Amino acid sequence: MRSHITTRGLERATHRALYYSMGFLPEDLDKPLIAVVNTQNETMPGHVHLDSIAKAVKEGIIAAGGTPIEFPTIGLCDGIAQGNYGMHYPLASRELICDSVECMVNGHQYDAMVLITNCDKITPGLLMAAVRLNIPAIMISGGPMATGCVDGQEIGYTDLMAAQGDVARGIITREELSRRERDALPGCGACNLLGTANTMNFLTEALGMCLPGSTCLAGTGRRLALAKQTGMKIMELYHKSILPRQIVTKEAIENTITVDLAIGGSTNTILHLTALAKTADIDFDINCFTELAQKVPHLVKIKPANNGHYPADVHNAGGITALMGQLCRDGLLHKEALTVTGKTVAENVSEVKVINSNVIRTLDNPYSAKGGLQLLYGNLAPQGSVCKSAAVVPEMYHHKGPARIFNQEEPAVAAIYGGQIKPGDVVVVRYEGPKGGPGMREMLTATAAIVGMGLSKEVALITDGRFSGATAGAAVGHVSPEAAEGGPIALIEEGDMIEIDIPQGSIHLHVSDEELARRKTTWKPMKQDHVIKGSYLDRYAKMVSSAMDGAIFK
Repeated sequence: MRSHITTRGLERATHRALYYSMGFLPEDLDKPLIAVVNTQNETMPGHVHLDSIAKAVKEGIIAAGGTPIEFPTIGLCDGIAQGNYGMHYPLASRELICDSVECMVNGHQYDAMVLITNCDKITPGLLMAAVRLNIPAIMISGGPMATGCVDGQEIGYTDLMAAQGDVARGIITREELSRRERDALPGCGACNLLGTANTMNFLTEALGMCLPGSTCLAGTGRRLALAKQTGMKIMELYHKSILPRQIVTKEAIENTITVDLAIGGSTNTILHLTALAKTADIDFDINCFTELAQKVPHLVKIKPANNGHYPADVHNAGGITALMGQLCRDGLLHKEALTVTGKTVAENVSEVKVINSNVIRTLDNPYSAKGGLQLLYGNLAPQGSVCKSAAVVPEMYHHKGPARIFNQEEPAVAAIYGGQIKPGDVVVVRYEGPKGGPGMREMLTATAAIVGMGLSKEVALITDGRFSGATAGAAVGHVSPEAAEGGPIALIEEGDMIEIDIPQGSIHLHVSDEELARRKTTWKPMKQDHVIKGSYLDRYAKMVSSAMDGAIFK
């Protein structure tokens, strides 16, 4: 056992004494020592309940003959950091989370690990740690939040965002908004929409790194039972020496992208799956998103998609497991890919069926023939950009309009709510990329303002920043190269015409190459006066790579 280096031998008397001082027994140290990485905290609903998940996991480990040892790592709430200075940190925290798990697991030489997660950058950070360390590992999330209810009507996170715009336009009062705030998010769990949190947890099942049942709701007995089964399963993975890099293969990544396209997941997944593939040393071309989108239809609409369902509806329709069963039978998945069950994808889904085809559609009745994510290229984004096409209304599939330039998110939001953005405009928010932000802030507040002001069918937004899974509308992010590196987005001037063609995957600035070259000669990067010298953000900006490279450290 790996852990014997800390528990066996004459020279390890003090090591054993340290364990005994915490209440461990000699026989505990004869068993595999299983790290339980618990990201529980009181900062967000997705993680506030994870102690109960950890307890169940540890019970499962003990029942199966292991010794669980729990430790924490950080976890930020994108929702609370949203639209303020705090949003510089969530993406940057992904690398800290991965590094901290490496420090703890290698520093103490644990034999295997269970990774407990639920939100945004935490799930990809833990997945990256799993493939980096490559010891037996399994994930378990805290589950999606239940759907809210106001006056007998279902309500969730994205409905509340739209209501903010209704207040700005005088349609409802602030008091009514306050009333809805109290019931839109009814309890613990990953927020009730297809944000990055639920997307990444669902995709962890597609990847094969968690047990089937990723849509099982938070706060339920079934979720606790799944946690206990997870604790038992890690012991099987340990005894069979099944390692993350045997599971996270190129075929598994392609399965994950296939499910991502079928559900119209968060654009952040392009960042995270690219980063995961590179961490696992997989030969990965980001353009496989575009290639797979040509044959994978969009089958599930979850909020914020127009007329989308809630995560609870998807669970009741059979969940990701049933969707994968349908995709597998239709020949769209690599059936022989190994999973943490010890079985293949095909074996996991052989007996599951879709219960409600109105929620999980069939291939002959898709929302669209192409998947719900689209890469766009052109002279404005030579290295690429990303759009969640599943959340775009048909009227905005093709849009051409004058650029309205903002060098950060805050003035853009003020202009939108202030009525300065007119139908036809293209809002450009730049210097928000991985380096320029730094930290690649989400533009959810800006896109929510466009939706709230009733402009989602008339105004587009492009940025070198990124978007939350909650984003709806013609929003194009990850524009690369970013403004801080002198990319074309830095050279746009007020009033320049920008053309976006989502079905064709193109984004074009109607300015000649000669004029762009002239502008480049006078360009100077914007100073980052808001970044403290020597801070983590300062170091992050110096080390981080392009968004289209996964925003990983060089």
